Amino acid sequence: MVNLERILFTKGLLMRAVFLFGLCAIAACLAISTTALAGGPDPADFPLRVHVMKNSSQSSHPRESKSFADSDTADYVTGMGAADLFENGQPQGFQFSYSCIGGMKPSSGYGAYPARWKKQGKTLEILLPETGKPWNLLACELHAQLRPTLAFYWRNGVLAEESAAVLKAWMVKHKYDPERDMVDPVMADGETQQPADSSDPQLAEPN
Repeated sequence: MVNLERILFTKGLLMRAVFLFGLCAIAACLAISTTALAGGPDPADFPLRVHVMKNSSQSSHPRESKSFADSDTADYVTGMGAADLFENGQPQGFQFSYSCIGGMKPSSGYGAYPARWKKQGKTLEILLPETGKPWNLLACELHAQLRPTLAFYWRNGVLAEESAAVLKAWMVKHKYDPERDMVDPVMADGETQQPADSSDPQLAEPN
């Protein structure tokens, strides 16, 4: 009888040990998964905003890898364009060249991409949603050529460049501030989003 109790007790200990081991294994897997998901860029580290007005791709080529036959290998797309940078509440127009995995699209509506300086005044890094996986953000470098005191916007379907002060006044009037995620301009009754004159710019490219 004593031996039977010892056997049952021992089995109980073994089962508890196996159960605890299983829990530890699951916890380890969850920790690894969380680390992997957190391995991408953190949007909190990108306090600036970039509104891409227009861009064009020049070429694409397979990313360097050990196996060029790998069909899952992403492409680098290079190109150039024009955009507005919003930093410390101020707009700043700039032209740029870029090289991104999967390329980029102009900003949608009045939205803007998270950004930060990688090399002050010369190289910006922005976050783009991965094609087919918009929840996954990819970093893209923009080699910027700043246009001091100027900003870009669309007027009657044409990309215009005028004083950044004009765009700043429009931002204040319409409570538009991409750095604070205020990307829905507040329009007065009867006011349209189409520019009436140079003091009322339209940021988004017309459809």
